[in-house]
Amino acid sequence: MRSIVKTPLAVLAATTMLSGAAVAQDSLSGTLRISSDMSNPAPRAIIEGLVEDFGEMHPDLDIELTVVDREAWKTQIRNVLSANPPDVVNWYAANRMGPYVDAGLFMDISDWWEAGDYEGLESVRGALTMDGRQWGIPYTYYQWGVYYREDIYNELGLSEPTTWEEELANCEVIIDSGRACYTIGTRFLWTAGGWFDYLNMRTNGFDFHMALARGEVPWTDERVRQTFANWRELIDMGAFIEDHQTYSWQDALPLMINGEAAAYLMGNFVVPHLREAGLTDDQIDFYQFPAINPDVELGEDAPTDTFHVPSGAENVEAARAFLAYVASPEVQTEINGPDGLGQLPVNANASVADDEFNQQGFEMLSENAQGGIAQFFDRDFPAEMAAIGMEGLQEFMVFPDNLDDILNRLEQARLRIYD
Repeated sequence: MRSIVKTPLAVLAATTMLSGAAVAQDSLSGTLRISSDMSNPAPRAIIEGLVEDFGEMHPDLDIELTVVDREAWKTQIRNVLSANPPDVVNWYAANRMGPYVDAGLFMDISDWWEAGDYEGLESVRGALTMDGRQWGIPYTYYQWGVYYREDIYNELGLSEPTTWEEELANCEVIIDSGRACYTIGTRFLWTAGGWFDYLNMRTNGFDFHMALARGEVPWTDERVRQTFANWRELIDMGAFIEDHQTYSWQDALPLMINGEAAAYLMGNFVVPHLREAGLTDDQIDFYQFPAINPDVELGEDAPTDTFHVPSGAENVEAARAFLAYVASPEVQTEINGPDGLGQLPVNANASVADDEFNQQGFEMLSENAQGGIAQFFDRDFPAEMAAIGMEGLQEFMVFPDNLDDILNRLEQARLRIYD
């Protein structure tokens, strides 16, 4: 990949002012070892470009990059961190980093956050925090939200809702027009997890949602029941397409494309599919999932990829400089652009590609997600709990009268899994 950063000296000045003292361009030496799971073509070009540019900024530093298959990395990372660990690794934020924090395999970098290394990343600091300490830095994420048929809303005289009452009122009008409010495909379960994430964060707040993910709250808690009560309002009014359990998320797209459903709660990766199917940007738009409980701030699902320093890292100085470099607005602008990852920079001071949905998502996550940034149900919950939980969520959407049995089953799983 050609050079990531067009003005490395300017970036250097912004990214190496550590603890009030600049790290000179040629002050880093020794070997910096980086292990990455950015194995797909576009991400691989990004990490190789980062290494090339950072190496040019520090000519006395040798950089060894190892790229591991993304799926294989999920099973290999613990061994890599345990025996002769590198200085920098890729992983994920929030509870996905929990096992490695608990095992003492990630370095506590709270002092680097406090020193101002990561200005502009405050909105996602919580996703890198466990036990009141920070354990890594983010470099890319993407928003979730409600993608909707703007032309249908205009036809029906609807506006983007900001409250639950407005959401329900819109939905009644859509149903009365002969359409479903939302398309969804739950055959592979995780899409139901997205609905639970938003309904629970909007009903009880981000902190409560994360406590539930950590196993600290019973599934039979009345606050969890209220989340399902809000969900059932939509189910009972017929808001969702029929037989969604038979569709994958892609299978459910045509119902929005042909106008049988008006909206889809989904990640921003849905936009290219809508465009490729022939919908124009005049026909589709996006809004933040509306507030339900006015007493809780808005949290968002924004799966976040991260860099961490293993606790056994040898070249800590170079690792710190590399993380500050990756966290800078200039670098995050470049690597997340249309010629890179095509996602969102996490740094609030970065620039975003000239794309309507990336612009809206960046503004939402940077300025209007004060509740916190969640990573999505199957990342925030332990794998076994996530699998059992999402089965229950799908069952609830099909058979809402089974709620007591579902919650009791999930509670038994919680008691066993988190023991």
